[in-house]
Amino acid sequence: MDQDSNQTPQVVGAPGAASAGVTPAGPAAAPPAEPELQRLLEDARAKADEHWDQVVRVTAELENTRRRYERELDGARKFALERFVSELLPVRDSLELGVTAARESQADAGRLHEGMELTLKMLGDAMQRFGVAPVEPMGELFDPNLHQALSVQPRDDVPANTVVVVQKGYTLNGRLVRPAMVMVSRPSEAKGVDEKA
Repeated sequence: MDQDSNQTPQVVGAPGAASAGVTPAGPAAAPPAEPELQRLLEDARAKADEHWDQVVRVTAELENTRRRYERELDGARKFALERFVSELLPVRDSLELGVTAARESQADAGRLHEGMELTLKMLGDAMQRFGVAPVEPMGELFDPNLHQALSVQPRDDVPANTVVVVQKGYTLNGRLVRPAMVMVSRPSEAKGVDEKA
């Protein structure tokens, strides 16, 4: 029995001794890993705080940009025609002077005519500076993209579909604003196509 009692403590003691010396994940190993995890957690929190600050700053910048854009757009809407109006004011002044001169009892028709021509030139120059150009198709072939035909006139002195009477149209930077109101020629009845043929 002495041998059996000697063997039992060896069998029981061997696993206990092995488990006490080999367990790295036991309570004795946790304290060295906890400071590392704490440091990683603090780093992650610092980065999260930094990224949150960046998000807040970018959001504020976007909001400021949006507000500034809305103010500029509102100002552009209100004052888009400011330069055009400043160009038209001298034309209005000239027209007012002409009306005042025409009311005088000794109004000189020649001078009034000259003043109106100068005013019309001022208006044309102002419009040209802003890209407004007249569409004057007299004698040209009818173009439905630029002209609006009011009627046709039998004419033998010009080719068919030629503009013969016109009220100017206008374009703004190449885009049609008002088509030219035109009358278009057609062959007279004498030279028309023989419908019986």
